[in-house]
Amino acid sequence: MSYIETPAEFPYPWYLRLMFRRQRRRYGRELEPVRLWARMPAAFLAMSAMYRALDRKSSPIEPALRSLVQVRISQINGCEFCVDLNSFLGLGRGNAEDKLRALPQFEDSPRFSEREKSALRFAEAVTRSDRRVDPDLITRLRAHFDDQAIVELAALVAYQNMSSKFNAALGVPAQGFCAVPAQAPTKAEKA
Repeated sequence: MSYIETPAEFPYPWYLRLMFRRQRRRYGRELEPVRLWARMPAAFLAMSAMYRALDRKSSPIEPALRSLVQVRISQINGCEFCVDLNSFLGLGRGNAEDKLRALPQFEDSPRFSEREKSALRFAEAVTRSDRRVDPDLITRLRAHFDDQAIVELAALVAYQNMSSKFNAALGVPAQGFCAVPAQAPTKAEKA
């Protein structure tokens, strides 16, 4: 349970109650972050629309890579729920369990392509407060992504940072979707 509880009788709008029903069918339960975000229906709907725009079939960033980026950001931010759910989704998008486990060491792992490493470097530079995106990083990113893809990658990174920081701040635990453990961030990752 998160730090903030939402009573069962909380006055959610009808359209959010429908969404909860759909989640119970898909996941077997309601997702805790959705219950929390739903306390602010307008913000939740805007956030949901943004995620749908980022996670579309026509995105220039393939689904498996989007999942890797989301899991890595969630690991850095210490969001157990996001690591859990995004790892589960990543497995369904073709990422192998050993690849997900190797994410913290992606730089030295042969499991990751140069395209994946480039996107993950960018995600880490944006996420970690002790790093910055510099022209050299963008030049290396452009070897694998066009400008449209870089804009979409930046939007995905920003979205996942907002989501994982919200959940971590409110202590949202993993809900048991994936056997890949949520690794605690290292001291360097907490910086």
